[in-house]
Amino acid sequence: MEARFNLMGNEIGGKFAKRFAGAGLVIEQSTLPKATQELVSLRASQINGCGACADMHTKEATAAGETATRLHLVATWREAIVFTEAERAALAFAEEGTRLADAHDGVSDETWARVREHYEDDQLAALIMLVGLINAANRMNVIVRNPAGAYEPGMFAAVAH
Repeated sequence: MEARFNLMGNEIGGKFAKRFAGAGLVIEQSTLPKATQELVSLRASQINGCGACADMHTKEATAAGETATRLHLVATWREAIVFTEAERAALAFAEEGTRLADAHDGVSDETWARVREHYEDDQLAALIMLVGLINAANRMNVIVRNPAGAYEPGMFAAVAH
């Protein structure tokens, strides 16, 4: 499978990718736990059907020490006992923030309250930005049909600098 269009090989796409990666770096360097960042990114990517992002975040999470069991259970996190209450709140937040067309109110008051119990303001800001950023990345990759499987952990790190 080959992508429809090489965004990174295009001048405009390349400029945008550098800024997009820079925004991701702000989130990555936040106090929001790395495991939470990867779990949230993986879950949104699963919902949006973005194989390229699911590939990336599965491999980044593995490189950061995440277990195969937890990664395999992200899609069914509600029934899994391997996630903390904070992670469960973040996963609910990610799902509701991703499925905006399915719920006109977006993130429910109940989910918002659960997230506020577990994350301080800077972490919450990072979580909000992360959900927005991963959904944008998912959409761009799905539109151009970027294939999954070739990602290597850290391969986009140089783009952000």
